[in-house]
Amino acid sequence: MPLPVRMRPRTLDEFVGQEHFIGTGKLLRRMLQSDRLASAVFYGPPGTGKTALAHIIARMTRAAFVEVNAAAAGVKEIRQILAAARRRIEEQGRRTVLFIDELHRFNRAQQDVLLNDVEDGVVILIGATTENPFFAINSPLVSRSQVFQFEPLSESEIRLLIRRALDDPERGLASFSVELTDEAAHHLARTSDGDARRALAALEVAVLSQSDSGGAGQQVVVDLAVAAESVQRKALRYDGTGDEHYDSISAFIKSIRGGDPDAVVYWLARMLEAGEDPRFIARRTVIAAAEDIGNAAPFALVLAQAAADATQMVGMPECQLPLAQAAIYLACAPKSNASALAIWEAGRDVREGATLPVPVHLRDSHYPGASRLGAGEGYKYPHDFPDGMVAQEYLGVDKQYYVPTGHGQEAKMREYVEQFKALRAAGVPDDPPQPSRPS
Repeated sequence: MPLPVRMRPRTLDEFVGQEHFIGTGKLLRRMLQSDRLASAVFYGPPGTGKTALAHIIARMTRAAFVEVNAAAAGVKEIRQILAAARRRIEEQGRRTVLFIDELHRFNRAQQDVLLNDVEDGVVILIGATTENPFFAINSPLVSRSQVFQFEPLSESEIRLLIRRALDDPERGLASFSVELTDEAAHHLARTSDGDARRALAALEVAVLSQSDSGGAGQQVVVDLAVAAESVQRKALRYDGTGDEHYDSISAFIKSIRGGDPDAVVYWLARMLEAGEDPRFIARRTVIAAAEDIGNAAPFALVLAQAAADATQMVGMPECQLPLAQAAIYLACAPKSNASALAIWEAGRDVREGATLPVPVHLRDSHYPGASRLGAGEGYKYPHDFPDGMVAQEYLGVDKQYYVPTGHGQEAKMREYVEQFKALRAAGVPDDPPQPSRPS
C-alpha cells in the first residue's frame, strides 16, 4: 500500500489536526469516547483526515461499520445496505455506521434514499465530501447531520506526520535510514498545501527513487533538490464551480475594496495559476471599479474595461499583466460606493413604491400635438442661466439618492450637489430675457 494509506492513524491519539472538534474535550471526541455518535458530514479539502477519522470510528464503535464510495455505489447497493441494517437491529439490537465517501457524488434522488433510515436511527450516516454540503447535499439530509468542517493541516502538523513516517519501522520508512534536511522538510510541508496525503506521497517518491531493490538499511538523503523534484509542480486545490472558485473571487474583490494591493495580486495569481477563466476575473474587476471605487476615481472603470478588452484580445498568459495593473490600481484608488447605493435605493423605490409620473415640463415636446397636451411647457433651459444651472423640479418628489463622499474626485461632485441643493432651495427663477434656444 502507498505510504499515506499505511500511515493512517489508528487511534484518536495518533490523529493529527482538526483540534477544533477532535481535540481533548471537544464535541466529536466526546461523542466517540462515549460511543454516542450521531449522523455527521465530514466536509473539507483532500488529505485532511476525513477518511482516516472514519476508520478510527470503525475501530472504536460497537456498531457495525459499512464503507462505500458514492462514485462506485448505486441505489440498489444502498438499499441492500439499509435492509441489512434494519435486520441487524431486529436480530442483534445493533446499529450500523454507514460511511459514504464522496457523498456529493450521489444525486438528489440517491441521497433521498437515505433520509428515512437516517431519521429513524437505522443507520448512523457519516458522509465525507470536499464540496460545500449546504450546496452539494440535500437540505433534509444536512439538517439531520452534524457538519464538521476539516481545515487544511498546518505546516507544523505536516512536518509531524513526515517525521512520524520516517521513524516508523513497521508502516513507515525507518528501514531506509533517511536523512531529511530542514529545507526539504519545509518544502514538502509548504507545497503540500495542508494535504497530508500529498506530502507523504512525495516523501515516499523521494526515498524510493534513490534506493535499490534491497531497500532496508540503505542510507538515503532527501535534500531540497530531491524534495522539489519529487513534488514537481505544486497542484493547486481549486474547483472552478465550487467553494474555491467563489471564495477566491470573494477574497479578490474584498481585497480591492479594502485597499490591499498585495492581497489583490496574490488572489489574482492564485486564480490564474489554478486555471480560472481570466474573462470571469475581468468582469468582476469591472464591477468592482463601478461599485467600490465609483466617482471617487472615475478612471478606474476606464482602466478596468481596458483590461477586460485586453484579456479578451490577448488571452493567457499575457492578459495577467493588464489584469494585475487594473486590480492594483483599483486597490490603491480612493473608494466610494455612493453610486452603487444610489442605484440600489432608486431601484428599490421603483420596484416597491408608487410609480412617479414624468413632470409635465420635462416631457417630450417634439411631436405634433405635444403643445396641446402641455408637454414641455415651463421647461427652463439650463444653458440660459449662470453656471449652466437652473432650479426646477426634475423628479417630482423631494428625494436624495446620490450622497457623494469626500473621497478623491467625488469631493468635487459633493461640492456640486451642495451648490445644486442651495440653488433649488432659493426657488425657481424667472425666465431669462433672451433665451438662447426655444424651451
